[in-house]
Amino acid sequence: MAIESPYLRDGDRYERTIHGWVDAPDERHFRITVRLADPVAGIELTALTSPSPEYAIRDARGRVLVADLLPGVDPALGEAMAALAGVTMTAGFTRRVAEAAGGRAGAAYFVDAAIEIARLARQVTRMPSAVVARHLAEGPVGHWRLDMQGWVDLPVSCYTYRPESELLFAERTVTTPMPADLYAPPAGAAGVFNRTKTARLERRDGGLALSHAMFDEVHSFQVWYRADAEGRIVEAESLTPRLPYRGICSDPQARVRELVGERLDSGLRKRLGGLVGGTTGCAQLYDLTADLLKLLTLS
Repeated sequence: MAIESPYLRDGDRYERTIHGWVDAPDERHFRITVRLADPVAGIELTALTSPSPEYAIRDARGRVLVADLLPGVDPALGEAMAALAGVTMTAGFTRRVAEAAGGRAGAAYFVDAAIEIARLARQVTRMPSAVVARHLAEGPVGHWRLDMQGWVDLPVSCYTYRPESELLFAERTVTTPMPADLYAPPAGAAGVFNRTKTARLERRDGGLALSHAMFDEVHSFQVWYRADAEGRIVEAESLTPRLPYRGICSDPQARVRELVGERLDSGLRKRLGGLVGGTTGCAQLYDLTADLLKLLTLS
């Protein structure tokens, strides 16, 4: 089975970069910006959002960058993103973004940028300063308790955020890089959270090499896979120098090797949750892998 990708039509190598950041313009909202670029496209999407639990977009605007070089991306997509005002970044969000894009050429770039905005919205929240100070004094377990209170969708979202994982803080040496500003950023703060991601595809020895890296204040995360000419994964590894809770988040990272032997087919996206996600897995490991699969044409 040949592995196909629309991004490898004109060459044997493809690279996509995403840079996103969160500003805190006032005491009630975040302004989240995502820039996505590859060899043929460059776009930007910015949204004014409310924090958890609402996760609502107050207004949005997009831009097609260097439009004269992008015949495959409709410049009207920028203005079309204004239709996201009032949309919540919860169930059905991807569908709502696709509807706003309206099937225009290059719509997938803005859909992917909007998904990144929704993910960044899960990295910064607003909590009372007294609550934050009290829990931060408890050390890493206090950060964890803030996480469980500050983001409505974190509990039971992965191995680390299971209720029973709280006991592990007393049994192990756990460290965290989580800064206080993620819980209660001052109004007017710029660059409260910054994230860079790089995804790569490369034809190699008749098969395909895939990799995805993510770096921010909380994560330093790299995954890479190699599939043979038949589309079967023969190598799967990850490297995680920085994790939200080293000593706990470390546990599920070895699950990436469960992908060895899996085929790059249309069913892998569905199987992926049971392999690397869920309450025994890692949400970041799942997202980085799932995003690579979206770059392929799977049959």
